[in-house]
Amino acid sequence: MNSHHQDFYRIAREKMVETQIKARGIKDERVLQAMLKVPRHLFVDEALRDQAYGDFPLPIGEKQTISQPYIVAVMTEALELKGNERVLEIGTGSGYQTAILAELALWVYTIEKYEVLQERAKKILFELGYKNITFRVGDGTLGWEEVSPFDAIIVTAAAPQIPQPLIDQLKEGGKIVIPIGDEFSQMLVKGIKRGGSLHTKVLEPVRFVKLVGVYGFKE
Repeated sequence: MNSHHQDFYRIAREKMVETQIKARGIKDERVLQAMLKVPRHLFVDEALRDQAYGDFPLPIGEKQTISQPYIVAVMTEALELKGNERVLEIGTGSGYQTAILAELALWVYTIEKYEVLQERAKKILFELGYKNITFRVGDGTLGWEEVSPFDAIIVTAAAPQIPQPLIDQLKEGGKIVIPIGDEFSQMLVKGIKRGGSLHTKVLEPVRFVKLVGVYGFKE
């Protein structure tokens, strides 16, 4: 890609972070830096690249979406990553959130239901040089038991309640961020595991696609 394009996208990223993310109260400097760095436009269809830094989600195929930048920032900040964590991501999707996590954590384990989406994400993430990501295709509501427990879990699709396997696979003191609700209206919930049980608080209203699986929505 020529330097004119590079500049265009870099300026778009700076504006995105300034107006959509900082302006709405995201303060974690590491999150802001990661969002300034990761080339979001590479994770969407070429036809949508000029809209990649807009204040809205975009379709990525298989009825899935790449989340609005602000929501990525809110969810990521809520995990309070310092750099030494092992993070489980449920819903690789475009791979954009995965890249942000890979910038901020020690290792990212990511599960995606749709193989075609994960293959595409994997290719982009590999080309960008990320080596601290392990991929799996399957039912995210079951978590990833053999590599648990996790310091943090992020779920990028909405569930009727927090899947029990994810609570079980969270470390003591670990954090989970997940949209909870029905198909049409959801709340972003943050949970911290203390004394083996989850203490939750509501962050804000959101709208995600459904998390389908044994402990999620049925097809």
